[in-house]
Amino acid sequence: MTAVIEVEKKKLKNPPLSIHYLGDRVLRQPAKRIAKVDDSLRELVRQMLQTMYSEDGIGLAAPQVGMNKQLLVVDADPENSAAPPLVLVNPKIVSYSDELVTGQEGCLSIPGVYLDVVRPTAIEVSFKDEAGKPRKLKVDDLVARVIQHEMDHLSGVMFVDRVENAIALNQELKKHGFEFKDVKKVS
Repeated sequence: MTAVIEVEKKKLKNPPLSIHYLGDRVLRQPAKRIAKVDDSLRELVRQMLQTMYSEDGIGLAAPQVGMNKQLLVVDADPENSAAPPLVLVNPKIVSYSDELVTGQEGCLSIPGVYLDVVRPTAIEVSFKDEAGKPRKLKVDDLVARVIQHEMDHLSGVMFVDRVENAIALNQELKKHGFEFKDVKKVS
């Protein structure tokens, strides 16, 4: 039996979960491994997807909705109702491409802020799906970027921590009501 979570890709006036924003401590805590994939976890996945679509996101990690779990949902093609979203439970990147690419990123936890981040072009990730089945996936370009971005959340890292242009970062954060002191540089 494959548990495919059916969620309509549409905006809800009142999404089921609240997004936490830069500066909130919950975003800086390492997420805990998920012991078992069950109906309560699938319900959380459903609510995360509904919240992500409601906020025009293409990825959402459980810590962003205050859940300290190693769980992410990704949909790099939200306009295509036939393309199913990815659900990654306890994801782990097993390999990175040597090629790096700079791309603009944003985050539902830092609305309005879009800045360049350098990341590997392609990755291979192992995870459990929403049915609890172990899977491995090779992805590149946008999907690889989104998974890396969301996986950072599971370690308490946010994309602004990876932005190299501190002046642009400070200006963008200020412009959107966030504080530079909430950035934690990663090397």
